[in-house]
Amino acid sequence: MPTHVPVFIATTLLLAMLPGASQALMIRQVLEGGQRTLRGTLAGNASGFLLWSTAAAAGLSAVLLASPTAYAVLRIAGGVVLMILGVKTLRTALTTASTRPPHEGGRTGFAGGYLTGLITNLGNPKAGVFAISVLPQFVTAEGPVFLSTVALGALWALVSASWYMLLTWAVGRGRALVSRPTVLRGLSVTTGVVLLGLGAAVAAGV
Repeated sequence: MPTHVPVFIATTLLLAMLPGASQALMIRQVLEGGQRTLRGTLAGNASGFLLWSTAAAAGLSAVLLASPTAYAVLRIAGGVVLMILGVKTLRTALTTASTRPPHEGGRTGFAGGYLTGLITNLGNPKAGVFAISVLPQFVTAEGPVFLSTVALGALWALVSASWYMLLTWAVGRGRALVSRPTVLRGLSVTTGVVLLGLGAAVAAGV
């Protein structure tokens, strides 16, 4: 195994563990979306990493980041999605969280969760910056560069998905505590505020 792979795994794991839009989104889906929506979100988020790495391998992300207009459109779209999710989460917390616990079954479903996860990932400029500036540093000169970059992207997606699965499992295990009206309301409000703040920050380019 190339010596750069363990370092790459550690780097992507630390990045996944940092609080951000994806973590807030995953927690939101656990509380409100149900398992099908959560699985779709995980898959969509992982697909975003694959797309970013493939774009980096093809040189497209460099073009995107070099185009102020394209970059701004992508960034603002991602920020708007996060803010919409934040508003929905706050509305649910203030109108229903105090009267009933979160339910399984998912109002959105796998496809809706997948699209949400994908858009959130692609709308995160930090993922693009990592793909174009950091990921290539782990590609060795041995072997085809394009395939090596895509392979690292697949590993990036796998590591991130593994962390989010662990995170959502932990949140799910605490469902009995979360189901208490006061705890659920507080967690939902916090998640909604975080999503709104992150969305505004992403849209503003902060």
